Amino acid sequence: MSAIVMQRAALVLSLLSLSLPGAAMAACRADRAEVLTEAGVQAFRVEIADDLAEQQQGLMYRESMALSQGMLFVYDSPRPLSFWMRNTLIPLDILFFDETGTLTTVQANARPLDETPLPGGVSQFVLEINGGLAARMGITEGSRLRHPAVDPSLAAAACE
Repeated sequence: MSAIVMQRAALVLSLLSLSLPGAAMAACRADRAEVLTEAGVQAFRVEIADDLAEQQQGLMYRESMALSQGMLFVYDSPRPLSFWMRNTLIPLDILFFDETGTLTTVQANARPLDETPLPGGVSQFVLEINGGLAARMGITEGSRLRHPAVDPSLAAAACE
């Protein structure tokens, strides 16, 4: 096969892949959570806590976390959630999202080691980021989470 024929075949395959269902979904990645705010998109590299052991451990015993990092807690369905800071050494903003990925509650600057329950209401996703970041980045109630864990048929900000 000539080089020109091979190049044309590669181009056709590339164009076809763009029109396949779900091809646009590739922009979303499990290790990246985006929060859409009025100020723009705020992105975090996240660890996923989607089983009981990971959810119980959370960010306990960590002495630091990069500003662009976080932990995303993913639950199978919406439920009343409340978090605490037991054995958590760094201040956190705890962001509670409903099943559509809409931010419903912000627990800002949660104090390290404090065992006071921090209620989030009925939520399906919780994003923990460094304390004070939500306010600095314009992340407020009504902001929207974009992540592949959010059911695309419900998502307020579906993956593109």
